[in-house]
Amino acid sequence: MSESLIDSDPDGCISLTRHLPDCPQWLYLLREFDDLYRYGSAGGSRLIRSHRKRVRDALSAIMEANPEIRARAAETKPVVAHLDRALDLGETGAVHGMARALSRVTDLLTWEYGYEKVPKALEKKYAYCEILGPRGPVVSDRLVLGFVLFAPRTTYPQHSHEEIEESYISIAGAWSENDAAVHAPGSLILNRAGAEHRITTADREPCLLAYAWTGPERKLAAPGMRFTSKRTMR
Repeated sequence: MSESLIDSDPDGCISLTRHLPDCPQWLYLLREFDDLYRYGSAGGSRLIRSHRKRVRDALSAIMEANPEIRARAAETKPVVAHLDRALDLGETGAVHGMARALSRVTDLLTWEYGYEKVPKALEKKYAYCEILGPRGPVVSDRLVLGFVLFAPRTTYPQHSHEEIEESYISIAGAWSENDAAVHAPGSLILNRAGAEHRITTADREPCLLAYAWTGPERKLAAPGMRFTSKRTMR
């Protein structure tokens, strides 16, 4: 790890193994996740209500157990060039607290693709970063929380998650799943385990989504992400 990277982290949360209270920037970010899943509406859906409860109950238990903070080197991807714009949009929108909390840790994020083979058209338009989960930086084997960033005019191809239930909450930008509706900041979409879904984003602005995964620990540790069909990407 470079000396400059260590020096850039005054809390020592990259260079040393710490626990959650020692790294307040991660603590505050997880509290924003808790607020999203505790106080957001289920829209009358029993399934969404149950999912929200599973996420917040798991998160509460993890935070009370004082999880470790794992040292992970920051990593970027081309789409991260759109992150500042997404955060600017988020800080003036319905989920402004989450956008502000995320802005405090942008230099510490490890952006990834999650697929062995990523279509060339997607390499510059998509990446995700795990905040809590088996890949850290906040270590847990019970729940995965993170963010997905899309550039404008992106099509995220058809895919599913075996045995993993997934929700997205919009932080910034407009997007559609399976061409069914347009979702604005603050909205939640639930994808049941195995459900096929495809995401498209608006023409002019990037899209930033928070996500949560619940499921068996073995699947959260090795989700085996893959695209399930080939589609032309815009």
